[in-house]
Amino acid sequence: MANEAISAPLLELRDRTIYRVGGGEPAVWLIDDLELGGILVNAPAWSEALLEAIRAITNPVYLFLPSRHGARDLEAWRAAGLETLAFEAEAPAIRAAGGEVDTAFNRKQRLSRTIDFLPMAGVTEGTCALRLKNLPGVVFFGPALAPGADGWPTLIDNPDDHSAEARLFGALGVKDLKFAYAFCDRFDPQTTHYGPDADQHIQARLEALFDE
Repeated sequence: MANEAISAPLLELRDRTIYRVGGGEPAVWLIDDLELGGILVNAPAWSEALLEAIRAITNPVYLFLPSRHGARDLEAWRAAGLETLAFEAEAPAIRAAGGEVDTAFNRKQRLSRTIDFLPMAGVTEGTCALRLKNLPGVVFFGPALAPGADGWPTLIDNPDDHSAEARLFGALGVKDLKFAYAFCDRFDPQTTHYGPDADQHIQARLEALFDE
């Protein structure tokens, strides 16, 4: 079933396909994983029609929240059978805003053998990225990075950041990662770059920031 709320596949890998859901911010991503089923990154506005459109692609199982900014209509999505996930440091802020986190994971936990989490506090206390480790590698950075003037994700300060220092430390960790594609909370189909060779582009821009 075609549905304008879900994009055509943005990226088709051997065992995963990635779509964008809707067109607002924060951007919502759908990972159709051959092993796990459907993983939403950020929560879209709830509707039965959208749920059925997602189910026409995959069985939605998880809703990963990179930060509290992506928490929306959580009770409706949970009632539809999705398990909400967030880093343990972010869970209190999500719950304070009226959402529920089913699994508040720690630094050592993984979603599967090839999917893990990368805590990148700074924008919020518990901002966290999700990584698809098997090659070519994909990282969903949430609000930790955002497209710069050239369209590649980089570190952009926000006046309401939880900690500029923590953001810098998180970005340092990115410099050692290998991944071909990267997605963030901000996305313009006309100007935002997401790969291939995303790690090289992102790391070059972070190096330039640290050299300033």
